[in-house]
Amino acid sequence: MISNNWWKGSRKNNLKDTETLKKHLFDIEKPLFITEINNEKFISDDGSVIFSQNCPEDCSKLIAMAEPVPLKKLGAVDFCEEYGIDFPYIGGSMAYGISSVEMVEEFAKNGMLAFLGTGGMSPEQAEKAVKRLNNDLKGLPYGCNLIHMPSMDETEMALINMYLRENVKIIEASAFVTMTPALIKYRVKGIHKNDRGEIETPNKVIAKASRTEVATKFLSPPPENILRDLLDKGEITAEEAELAKSIPVAWDITAEADSGGHTDNRPAMALMSSFLSVRDRLQKQYSRRIRVGFGGGIGTPHAAAAAFAMGAAYIVTGTVNHACIESGTSDIVREMLAEAKQADTAMAPSADLFDLGGRVQVLKSGTLFAMRAQKLMTYYNSYECLDDIPEKEREFIEKTIMRDTIDNIWNETQKFFNQRAPFQIEKALKSPKYKMALVFRYYLGLSSRWAISGNTERKIDFQIWTGPAIGSFNEWCEETFLASPKERKVALVAYNILLGAAAVTRMNSLRHYGLELFSEIEIKPQKLTKKNIAAISN
Repeated sequence: MISNNWWKGSRKNNLKDTETLKKHLFDIEKPLFITEINNEKFISDDGSVIFSQNCPEDCSKLIAMAEPVPLKKLGAVDFCEEYGIDFPYIGGSMAYGISSVEMVEEFAKNGMLAFLGTGGMSPEQAEKAVKRLNNDLKGLPYGCNLIHMPSMDETEMALINMYLRENVKIIEASAFVTMTPALIKYRVKGIHKNDRGEIETPNKVIAKASRTEVATKFLSPPPENILRDLLDKGEITAEEAELAKSIPVAWDITAEADSGGHTDNRPAMALMSSFLSVRDRLQKQYSRRIRVGFGGGIGTPHAAAAAFAMGAAYIVTGTVNHACIESGTSDIVREMLAEAKQADTAMAPSADLFDLGGRVQVLKSGTLFAMRAQKLMTYYNSYECLDDIPEKEREFIEKTIMRDTIDNIWNETQKFFNQRAPFQIEKALKSPKYKMALVFRYYLGLSSRWAISGNTERKIDFQIWTGPAIGSFNEWCEETFLASPKERKVALVAYNILLGAAAVTRMNSLRHYGLELFSEIEIKPQKLTKKNIAAISN
């Protein structure tokens, strides 16, 4: 109870009316007052608060209140303003175009930012998708992914040059462990001082990391040796190299906790706390604010509210978008994701970092991919070359896992890398161990494509990237219209998560006064129309 505070107003409803209470909670643009008269509690969204030792005339005792929580103000308003969006919500990138052109456009047209999943795309596919976005969105903000490709600096640089050529102004940098020339070139290209003497950076990087040492690199100025090398090669100007010393590689960084796909399975609260500490330590050297966002595990309004309460400037979703109709995957995958529980995920060896021990989080329910991929990793760790594998084990690989001979797979592998990265074949011909890795990666790579295309003959081998958030999301959607995969649309899901997070935040405010409403008010998805969304936006 608020001591010596009073409320004066005209409209009030009995707090026992649950539907009225719920309506007030979700009317997030208005304040909420709980008052008491003759031991009976009332709720209102108008009136004024009076501070007085004694009860003023025509006033009621104020026992609790909740401030308005506009959706933009859940996170950092300046983040939304800088990126030209209405809400602090990002649709994170998912490789092979799972975060598709359609998904990016749907987010952009509904006031949010999303990243095209160019990882795994051919250069031609990526450029075609970017051109389409530029044409369709006509200036609405969007971004593209830049996933770190170890030992493939030329491929990374070619992608960045395409982004610069096609005027892509925002990238999401993911899976980086160190800074690379392509990333730094993108960041500093076009950097200049405006008429007020302030440094402006036309190309924005939103970094995604799960380790404090990587966060430190992103929140520090670009490495001088990389700037020097880019300058010597004529990739950047002397002015760009000099000004780059005064800015971080990224003003915005996402603390990525236990997510789908590539993940370190970091615990959310510990990770976010650590990233905020890194931010606070490095902030002192800059004249403007570094922002920390949060991703990994955002599947419900309660999770989003928790992230914002921890200080997230914005939230990033991935798994829940994978399950939506705009994702670049198959209907059968969406149906499998809609049935998943929280414990239905597993870690498995990754295709791109197989020989380095890299792992991804995938769906284990309805597929044997995780188990079979781990079996291949066991063979890789046990033998020095393909010829060392015992005949019985080789037969299991060919007949059960690969469904083809190892010789045929090697021939297909050579065809693929001769077009994309010939040096991989050169390396494999010198190293039988690496040749084995490439052959095994053939299965790992195709398994995700089988899922995307919905190849039912290989359903048991589907590699479906997802995190535990899919379980909480499905539980939240249970017995609602969003239980059906066909009803799941990224913008509708996003608005429900944001609106629900605002309601949860207001409920927590009331809870601080001793009013526990979580057992009475259930936060469930709503069929928000465009009119509702417009009202929420204003």
